[in-house]
Amino acid sequence: MPNVLVPLAPGCEELEAITIIDLLRRAGIQVVTAGLDDGPVRGSRGTVLIPDTTLHHALQQEFDMVALPGGQPGSNNLNADPRIHLLLKHMAGQDKYTAAICAAPLVLANAGLLHGKKATSFPGVLSKMNLHGVELKTDAVVQDGKVITSRGPGTAMDFALTLIEILAGKAKRNEVEAGLMR
Repeated sequence: MPNVLVPLAPGCEELEAITIIDLLRRAGIQVVTAGLDDGPVRGSRGTVLIPDTTLHHALQQEFDMVALPGGQPGSNNLNADPRIHLLLKHMAGQDKYTAAICAAPLVLANAGLLHGKKATSFPGVLSKMNLHGVELKTDAVVQDGKVITSRGPGTAMDFALTLIEILAGKAKRNEVEAGLMR
């Protein structure tokens, strides 16, 4: 069974975090949520999330994918944590999946994972970074090799369903999507 890490930073976008976690778990994918520190994480809209573990403990295991929820200041908090950058570089070096939505693709960019890739983000996030070697797209979800990016809260369901298809196949994606009554 695939294993996905979803780091939860203070100020993360709750809709994105919960959609990723919920849909992947509906698909039977093991999801581990990890707070950057001990204790609950307050999202960008004030919703309190209880992570399964801390990032420190989560880093003791291997994952098939890391999926970063966006939001602000959540994305900046992820970006400011050197452990997240090391993890992303490790995942890329192991040819494993890295995924980010909304403002979180800035973390992938700052970790050096977007060079030579197509990517998307919340409007303005990546474009204002003046990135060289990144082809910016406006699609809801963009996959370029093992890097998957998405636009924002409104694309969270498409993003999560894409992650399911990547990890568990088209049939599992269709099964989960049918149950959502979209």
